[in-house]
Amino acid sequence: MTLGDLWFIIDVLFWVGFFVLDGFDLGVGMLHSFLGRTDDERRVLVNAIGPVWDGNEVWLIVAGAVIFASFPSWYATMFSSLYLALVVLLLALIVRGMAFEFTRKSADERWRSAWKWGLTIGSALIPLLVGVALGDLLHGLPINAQHEYTGNFFDLLTPFGLWSGVTMVALCLLMGGTYLTLKTTGELHARIQRATVGIGVVAIVVTFGFMTWLHVGLSTGFVPKPIEALAFMAVIAAAWLAWAGAEGWAFVAAAIGIAGTVGSIFQELYPRVMISSTNSAYNLTVGNTASPSYTLKVMTVVAVVFFPVVLVYQAWGYHVFRKRLSVPRVGGEPPDAGSTPSGSTSPAAAGASGPPPEPATDGHR
Repeated sequence: MTLGDLWFIIDVLFWVGFFVLDGFDLGVGMLHSFLGRTDDERRVLVNAIGPVWDGNEVWLIVAGAVIFASFPSWYATMFSSLYLALVVLLLALIVRGMAFEFTRKSADERWRSAWKWGLTIGSALIPLLVGVALGDLLHGLPINAQHEYTGNFFDLLTPFGLWSGVTMVALCLLMGGTYLTLKTTGELHARIQRATVGIGVVAIVVTFGFMTWLHVGLSTGFVPKPIEALAFMAVIAAAWLAWAGAEGWAFVAAAIGIAGTVGSIFQELYPRVMISSTNSAYNLTVGNTASPSYTLKVMTVVAVVFFPVVLVYQAWGYHVFRKRLSVPRVGGEPPDAGSTPSGSTSPAAAGASGPPPEPATDGHR
């Protein structure tokens, strides 16, 4: 294995990490407008991801940065090809981040509604656009011998790319639903569980279509590879476990499902990193896009030192904010003592005597 191969694997891990870690909070962002019937319920759902959403998005940034540093030719072709789509993605990220901060800054109902839907739509566009981009890498784009994109914006909307985007949205919704069953109590929890089972059925159908297209439509064979079979079985298991009320295992299965689905794209892509639909001789590969050996050696040392620190930091953050949240009762009375694990008082209940709590963002960490 060359250093180029190693850094391809590392970059895949960051893409998988982004969809596993940010996937559930993107799902929560999409679901909160529909599952929360009152302002208090929507605040509880947003607070469930308040302490972690911004840290999770860093994985997307690092995934792009790794391509920039380790595969500069791939970065140049990919980001110039997807330039307009990336602008839309950036706007979605900005609007989503602003929605967390500005929703409660005014008593005007129109203001709150605008930011509520900004969070919902922004959270949907992110997995859709990233999924389309990853699907396009495997489907192929018009690239010439100089590794320059020769198509237009509409050439990016390949059928397989669009289905990949829809698949990512469905799997993020499944992860979001299973995560919220771990973070809520009472009637809201029961409503989320019922919705998650329905989302799971949709995710099974969409993922089956994706895996079938991956093999039959792209002519990569009829027998699925182990990672692809594992991903599909995990999605089925997540839906069944959500129905059975095994909340923790349902979340784990959903995470495996989305990780395996993203990993399957890169497994089918390797050793290519971007396929040319113009001529296979123009394909970008690990070998013809990797940085010089010395650059990759320095990056390897840095990764070995700092990557474990990042993992420990994020794990500690999830440990600190692990408790469930409850919707405050009418009149400001706290929920029953048994409504949260170990008799603890939930953050939402703690603020029940005053206005609905602000979303847990950077100031809570």
